[in-house]
Amino acid sequence: MSSTTTLMTEAPDVPAAPTSDTPAKPFPLIRHSLILAGRSITKIRRTPEQLIDVTVQPIIFTVLFVYLFGGAISGSQHAYLQFVLPALMVQTVLFATLAIGVNLNTDMGKGVFDRFRSLPIPRSAPLVGAVLGDVVRFVTSIAVLLGFGYAIGFRVETNALQALAACLLVLFFAFSLTWVSVFLGTTVRNSGTVQGIGFLVMFPLTFGSSMFVPVNTMPGWLQAWVKVNPITHLTEACRGLMVGGAITEPVLWSLGWSVAIMAVFAPLAVRMYRSRT
Repeated sequence: MSSTTTLMTEAPDVPAAPTSDTPAKPFPLIRHSLILAGRSITKIRRTPEQLIDVTVQPIIFTVLFVYLFGGAISGSQHAYLQFVLPALMVQTVLFATLAIGVNLNTDMGKGVFDRFRSLPIPRSAPLVGAVLGDVVRFVTSIAVLLGFGYAIGFRVETNALQALAACLLVLFFAFSLTWVSVFLGTTVRNSGTVQGIGFLVMFPLTFGSSMFVPVNTMPGWLQAWVKVNPITHLTEACRGLMVGGAITEPVLWSLGWSVAIMAVFAPLAVRMYRSRT
């Protein structure tokens, strides 16, 4: 009896099994998020039609704006191509951020995230993994647009490093804006509403900017909005990095907006996700 008591006393403590409610530690969160990001990429590989919007849409917009409006706006289709292609890179990636909100809303309605909750992983790992997996769509969009742009005559007028910096800046901004889409996807009741609200927000941001025409051609009241629009700063930064122009100020504004958007909407999105799952 005494020996049994001694063994029980000296037995090492057995750690409790992890649960979905275990506080998220940094490294497990990163590890599980990357694994779930791989799941998202696998889904894209098995259903490549998910990439239609980021492969076909950039080409359609480029043809539409360059060959339909280019001659009227700039007098030269090639000159307008140099002006508008950095803006189209911004636009196509920003519109691509809406998909994750729609997909998350659909998955939550089907109970997919309820299954994740039963796994011994941090609660926010499925959400972070989905966001990281969506970066593949953004990279695909940029690659398709630049490839098609080069095929029809677009040329970088700065250097390869600055062009790469422009792409990375757009990706970072899109990553931050993805959290807005995630917040919508975890807040509203159906996926159709997510898409509707998303487009309602995106159209004033993209078309009410310097994407397609110079700011000085607009009426004064519209210029006031365009000059504070974060998409204008991002577009001007990309133009400066790819075809020349001001760089420092628009890049700093773009980075500042990206950090601010992420700081506000990432915690809100995680909070709403946890409350619904």
